[in-house]
Amino acid sequence: MKITSITPQKNINRVNIYIDDEFAFGLENELRYKYDLYTGKEISKEFLEDVLEAAESKKVINDALHFLSYRQRTEKEIYTKLKTKGYEEQHIAKAIQYCKERKYIDDENFAINFIKDKININKFGPNRIKRELISKGVSVEIIDKLLNMDSDEEYEIAMELALKKISSYRNDTKEAKYRKLGGFLQRRGYSYDVVSRILKKII
Repeated sequence: MKITSITPQKNINRVNIYIDDEFAFGLENELRYKYDLYTGKEISKEFLEDVLEAAESKKVINDALHFLSYRQRTEKEIYTKLKTKGYEEQHIAKAIQYCKERKYIDDENFAINFIKDKININKFGPNRIKRELISKGVSVEIIDKLLNMDSDEEYEIAMELALKKISSYRNDTKEAKYRKLGGFLQRRGYSYDVVSRILKKII
């Protein structure tokens, strides 16, 4: 087999490779130079397979980086996204390893920022935060190490929420207020004990 032509794509970082006068594949210039591809070069089937394998790995890495460019993601989120695009396991594993080595994927750092935002912005309680982190693939060990909201802090945040919410139940019976406010706070992730204390205090 012989490379008979190399032509540029619209993307200046990529080229089209023609083998034996037929289009074979597109490739990044980085890999073109790495494998010393040029017009007239004779290549073996094994060499071509190596180039195509490297090209596929690079494509998966680029997709992972693109997905990460929007916001921080967990390893599970990246894996799921790449899997839905139909990539093979070995290429996904390489892409995830590449990102982890460069700290682009860091589940512990993700959890730190997630917990901070969910407490300060969304006013979520620890139960909901833990559920959401688990659903994103963060290990229970990491969550338990980082999610250390004490009962007093949980109570204060839940009380703040409850005092804002209770006005929307002004026309309800006492029993309805108990049911609605209790359900609201529990859905937000606050413990049964904290919710019970608040309901007894303000209703």
